[in-house]
Amino acid sequence: MEPMRIAVTGSTGLIGTALVRSLRTDGHEVVRLVRHPAREADEITWDPELQRIDARALNGCDAVVHLAGAGIAGRRWSEAYKKRIRDSRLLGTATLAEAIASLDTPPRVFVSGSAIGFYGYQGDRELDESAPPGDGFLPSLCVEWEEAALAAEEAGVRTVLARTGLVVSAAGGAWGKLFPLFRAGLGGRLGDGHQYWSFISLHDEVAALRHLIDTDTLEGPVNLTAPHPVTNREVTTAMSHVLHRPALFPVPATALRLVLGGLADDVVGSQRVLPKRLLDTGFTFAFPTVAEAVRSAV
Repeated sequence: MEPMRIAVTGSTGLIGTALVRSLRTDGHEVVRLVRHPAREADEITWDPELQRIDARALNGCDAVVHLAGAGIAGRRWSEAYKKRIRDSRLLGTATLAEAIASLDTPPRVFVSGSAIGFYGYQGDRELDESAPPGDGFLPSLCVEWEEAALAAEEAGVRTVLARTGLVVSAAGGAWGKLFPLFRAGLGGRLGDGHQYWSFISLHDEVAALRHLIDTDTLEGPVNLTAPHPVTNREVTTAMSHVLHRPALFPVPATALRLVLGGLADDVVGSQRVLPKRLLDTGFTFAFPTVAEAVRSAV
């Protein structure tokens, strides 16, 4: 692709850091939306919670990638933190989408983050992008989150909703919390281990986001997950094998709920998500299996 000017929110997070590095390595100009006063030439100040942004700063951008939001796996879900999770996504997305829609020459694509939490608990049913939302906090949040991006779509901007799965990385995110446990020999299945985990390597997550930017036929929801979702038992086996550590300590669901609060229902829940639209548009996974994804992370 010809060099582009791309605005990115959430550029200091796990995925954002890797995406910015990848884009710049290939010669693209990246401007980062930050919440502190801009100190560098590549920074644009915005305040998503107060819904403040100078839309003119987005002039000349070919694409906007929106990844900002309070960490879902960062802490126990109190009611106050659930409000923070919700507000950080809905207010920021609406602010950015409305700013894009106000431009005389808007970017050609808006990639707005979402999550496979959209589907809720679905057992072993295979889920592609046509599946309906589930019930509960995360599904209802994801529905509102995606709706908040529609102002850009209504203004004629190609809008893609990136429903990301569990990102396999030792550097952060929910999966990052597993690596120290398994390295210490304290890893084990969660709950009964039969729940499906739909994962994606960090490398493939970045490549998929770039595919969404570059593929003009993609719009609407797209699942960013590897093509072979696995059960938590299989995850436990892969982590144990790759890290050469035993996995002897299963964690009961009741203990998870004490530690994680509402998040526990999603950890022991089951989502067997398939990346149909990525595959249909020719995307190739570098690390399609869980063992390969774990190896890539270490």
